[in-house]
Amino acid sequence: MSKMKMTTEEAFIKVLQMHGIDSAFGIIGSAMMPVTDWFPKAGITFWDCGHEFSAGMMADGFTRASGKMSMMVGQNGPGIANFVTPVKTAYWNHTPLLLITAQAANMTMGQGGFQEVPQIDMFEDMVAYQEEVLHPSRIAEVLNRVIMRAKRASAPAQINIPRDFWTQVIDIELPPIIDFERPTGGEEAITRAAELLSNAKFPVILNGGGVVIGGAIEASKALAERLDAPVCCNYQHNDAFPGSHPLFVGPLGYNGSKAGMKVISKADVVLALGNRLNPFSTLPCYGIDYWPTDAAIIQVDINPDRIGLTKPITVGIVGDAKKVANSILGKLSPTAGDADREERKAVVKKAKTDWDKDLATMDHEEDDLGTTWNERCQQREPEKITARMAWRAIKAALPKEAIISSDIGNNCAIGNAYPDFEEGRKYLAPGMFGSCGYGFPAILGAKIAKPDVPVVGFAGDGAFGISMNEMTACGRDEWPAITMVIFRNYQWGAEKRNTTLWYHDNFVGTELNPKVSYTDIAKACGLEGVQATTMEDLTEKLNTAIKAQMEEGKTTFIEVMTNQELGEPFRRDAMTTPVTVAGIDKADMHPQKGA
Repeated sequence: MSKMKMTTEEAFIKVLQMHGIDSAFGIIGSAMMPVTDWFPKAGITFWDCGHEFSAGMMADGFTRASGKMSMMVGQNGPGIANFVTPVKTAYWNHTPLLLITAQAANMTMGQGGFQEVPQIDMFEDMVAYQEEVLHPSRIAEVLNRVIMRAKRASAPAQINIPRDFWTQVIDIELPPIIDFERPTGGEEAITRAAELLSNAKFPVILNGGGVVIGGAIEASKALAERLDAPVCCNYQHNDAFPGSHPLFVGPLGYNGSKAGMKVISKADVVLALGNRLNPFSTLPCYGIDYWPTDAAIIQVDINPDRIGLTKPITVGIVGDAKKVANSILGKLSPTAGDADREERKAVVKKAKTDWDKDLATMDHEEDDLGTTWNERCQQREPEKITARMAWRAIKAALPKEAIISSDIGNNCAIGNAYPDFEEGRKYLAPGMFGSCGYGFPAILGAKIAKPDVPVVGFAGDGAFGISMNEMTACGRDEWPAITMVIFRNYQWGAEKRNTTLWYHDNFVGTELNPKVSYTDIAKACGLEGVQATTMEDLTEKLNTAIKAQMEEGKTTFIEVMTNQELGEPFRRDAMTTPVTVAGIDKADMHPQKGA
């Protein structure tokens, strides 16, 4: 391609078009107006949000639901600063996103001017790659490289552009797109893995996010069926294997599946497929320390830095989950899976049956020895349903093809074991960064990406409050309809459970305002708002809301009025009861003089 004259913003737009990036999320600002002015003509939709925090979460939801890259756009300085949390969330979700950070002008940088902040430094540990444009003529080259690095790393990447580089005429050649084939794994490692699985008496497959990202579900299914190996999935990756499959035993980790935990504890070989084995996904739960410390561990991840990072492994394979699974399958011995096959299938079937019975009858949360909070809640509000009752009612209404998002927090966490899916890219959650406020904006992004698919978002009332300002955005005519479920118990539940366990009910900062009605706020924003108080009521209203979403284009917010029972704490491993040594006394406070 020969050189062409164009403006810097035209060059920028042409590179976006080369990569098919047609969706942007953010808040309009003067620093990007020379570019956003071209968006309508270029076929790019700008989704102007209520807050950049939510915009970033929408971008994550859009890309995770569709597999298509999107971008975040904001004003230099404070606007860009609001992207920090969603960008790190996307990083740990392995979501390839383009972060565009228009910088204060080069002519004034360092003078403490308006909306100035060192934006490269701010995102240094938040993105997989970052680069600043050093000259207007390099704008297309740098943007192309940043986009490709985001795709290769499956993570956010940042381009930083001084705002005085816009509206300049340059003479450039548009850069080529260079894609790399994903690695297939080393032959020696593949052979060794196949040998271990061929000789295993109780092989277990543990699917991670890489299985969803790499389109490896069918490949893992073929491998599981060949071996009759049960399949677990990582925390918040319930969509990494078909939920109806007889070999699927559910998610591990926090409030996961007891069936999965019991089954993997028996493993002599574990294939961790597309899986970085993060510690949180394998934490003990329900008093079960299930990780099989004597098993041979085969870890497959596309990033070599993650292999062997958290657990001792026997074989490490750097490669694409789909290609590696297919390669291992092709190298299995003719008798692979035959050892104890029928006994293994019986163990899996019983574990699943027992857990299904437990879930169907589990209404209340247990108190730890020495605490009585949940017992008191039941006595105080016997008429109210619990989070577990709510999740059973929700599951009865959710269409199989639905995409759901879940926030972080106690009531959402209780639901980790309930949803299952028949295909990938159906379950969106904040992942290892644990960001409150994810559920609502993520499902908006998912619906924008998949307008013909029913979507339902979930959040506790505390987490919902962080991103509720998007209620002012999503009711506009151009926005697609969603359904949002809010668990309403007027507390920060996860932290309250910590307080009951380790701080003797000394509740500090855990209470929410009982006078606030999200139902009324929804109506004030021109949206549907309803409350549900019983299981039957919730199932009916969720069915109605999903039908209205798909047939009438109506957005509905459902407040589920639950009691204040609290599920398992997030971090038993990280908490301990404090002791008094020097002591604290209010009398020691020295008053300030003030102005």
